[in-house]
Amino acid sequence: MKVLHLISGGDTGGAKTHVFALLSKLKDMADVKIVCFMKGVFWDELQDIGVECELLEQRSRFDMSVVDRLTEICNEGIDIVHCHGARANFIAASLRRRVNIPMITTIHSDYLLDFDGFYRKLVYTTLNVFALKKFRYYIAVSSSFKDMLISRGFRPNSVYTVYNGMDYSTEMNYVSKEEFAKRIGIEYDENCTYVGLIGRHDYVKGHDVFIKAIKPTVEKCPNVRFVIAGDGENRHALEELAESEGIADKLVFAGFVKDIYSFINFIDINTLTSRSESFPYVLMEGARMSKPTVCSRVGGIPDFVKDGETGLLFESEDSAQLSEKLVELIRDKELAAKYGSALKALAVEKFSDTALAKKHMEIYSAVLRDFNDKKRYDVVMSGYYGFKNSGDDALLFAITESLEKYIPGVRICVLSARAKQTRKTYRVDCEGRFNIFSVRRTMKRSKMLISGGGSLIQDATSSKSLLYYTYIMRLAKKKGLKLYVYANGIGPIKPKNVRRAAKALSGADMITLRDPASLEEVRSMGIDLGHVKLTADPAIILEPSSNVTLRNILERENVPLGRKYLGISVRDWDGSDEHFCEKAAKVIGGAQKKYGLVPLFIPMKLPSDLAISEMLAKEVGEGACVIRSACSVREVIGLVGLCEAVIGMRLHTLIYAAGRCVSVIGLTYDVKISGFLDYIGQKRYVDVKDIDEEKLMEYVDEIMSKREETARELSEKREELYDSALENARIAAELLSEGEQ
Repeated sequence: MKVLHLISGGDTGGAKTHVFALLSKLKDMADVKIVCFMKGVFWDELQDIGVECELLEQRSRFDMSVVDRLTEICNEGIDIVHCHGARANFIAASLRRRVNIPMITTIHSDYLLDFDGFYRKLVYTTLNVFALKKFRYYIAVSSSFKDMLISRGFRPNSVYTVYNGMDYSTEMNYVSKEEFAKRIGIEYDENCTYVGLIGRHDYVKGHDVFIKAIKPTVEKCPNVRFVIAGDGENRHALEELAESEGIADKLVFAGFVKDIYSFINFIDINTLTSRSESFPYVLMEGARMSKPTVCSRVGGIPDFVKDGETGLLFESEDSAQLSEKLVELIRDKELAAKYGSALKALAVEKFSDTALAKKHMEIYSAVLRDFNDKKRYDVVMSGYYGFKNSGDDALLFAITESLEKYIPGVRICVLSARAKQTRKTYRVDCEGRFNIFSVRRTMKRSKMLISGGGSLIQDATSSKSLLYYTYIMRLAKKKGLKLYVYANGIGPIKPKNVRRAAKALSGADMITLRDPASLEEVRSMGIDLGHVKLTADPAIILEPSSNVTLRNILERENVPLGRKYLGISVRDWDGSDEHFCEKAAKVIGGAQKKYGLVPLFIPMKLPSDLAISEMLAKEVGEGACVIRSACSVREVIGLVGLCEAVIGMRLHTLIYAAGRCVSVIGLTYDVKISGFLDYIGQKRYVDVKDIDEEKLMEYVDEIMSKREETARELSEKREELYDSALENARIAAELLSEGEQ
């Protein structure tokens, strides 16, 4: 593979470090050439890394004569053109008219903030935005930057994500702490804690946030000093701010530091206070020396500094919160060291220059495959997506995640009730499920339809959904797509609709089912079982949010921390016992009193589940807590995982619980509830039509008396379900490969 990189040649900072780290390893994996358009430090140092390079000096930014030579280079067998920065993007916009080669650009920063000053912002930012729209493929250097591009209208399937990487094996050169202290005009005190910040003196870097955090920190921890490395036009204003805050004697402006590891070695706590970031190398440099780190929660930083795991995060511009985090680390040296070690371990494992280069090779392969493929999508997904239901959103999340494991670079388009929102949340191309013209166009561009997860082929709610999904399945076959019914629950189906359902299912190339009851339903329809397999619900593979995130949710909802919780998930159902709330509240209140459990109501679908949850919580009385705010799928899974036991009416609450090895009791309004519980060997459920209080309380007593035994059983079953859930994706990969042979 021959790859041509384009970059201005005058780059410094993160972009320069990124490209050098990439090229140092990429040259061993591909035939690489880099072209620069001006001389500078970048161009000078480029001569030493062993990559073929060429200088095409522009007379000005608007000199397009270089395109002639670039055309010649591309015609020498270049497979991909890879650009870095506004100047390269603008030149590539002209080059693309002359060569039919896929072009990709890396977004190293927020391109709307790259240029300061009215003229530069008006002209150069406008030109860069114009050029970016001409590209077909993009690389974002953090997940947040991918979200940024999607929110600005870039197609999700055209945006790839990488993370910065560096070589951790090279020698770090630095002076002693005492020598560095003398260099910046102070005397080193081993009993003092030094807090550092590295970055140019620019508003976006948040130096003012750092300075405003000093006073409240010093008030609680007097023996601490703060040091800023870097320089810039705003230095005088920052010095004045330090004077007005009354902390000038606690702050040292070290100026530009060339040997950055001397600075990092000197400080005890590394910070980054930016208002906007991509994935800053300064954090990785700090990680090399195991420095405990406190950062603003912006850009791609949370992907590296994981709050409460590899460091601490504070909300952007919140100086008071920054101070609280610093005080926590200053007072607890052991915790600080733990975060520093964890950050270094993560950096070495996942953020190396080798990992960076390998990821680029994967992206290049995916780009070439897409560029040369007549079809736009590998998979179009149909399901109950975009209706703000945690269970169905979990299925979308889990299916896309599983497919990516077995089909690297898989191109997915989802049919959603809220296409714009689904596109942003799940980072996949979407079309409106009710726009028949969009649906037909998407089918024409796709290779396979996945009728994905959930109980799609049923008419318990109404016949309308059954008509919709069977129509979509028939349309897929008519358009020549592979049809894969992916981990579905089948039934119940009224006699009048059985024939329609059977006809649609019989056209499937493969059917996987999430429970034995669905298998029996399919068998009763007379469908050939040769292409039917029992697997498991895809949501079982999903992992929860971090404990820090869950703690924040509990605090926000005024849920007491460090207690034992009884999770409850209910929904409004017309056929429920007329005394449903009264009976359920009696049992929940009994468990609360007998076992000290805090009733924690977790609505799965907002706002519809919230009203019944609040009604039932009110009936339970004092101590009952309700999660009223919207939570992500992973957050809901995490909340369920905190519980000692779960009473659930929503199927996916029970699935989440099983995935976290939490004991469950089902409130059945549909056979899918009892079917799932039978499948996992947790046969505890009561019918909502006639709540049996005594039986429900017996189940609670049984769970609380056999917690370890039940957890062990669930753990064994979870492993089986996990493997079966991934089997769904493996089958999808086989079906696609069959279609391409």
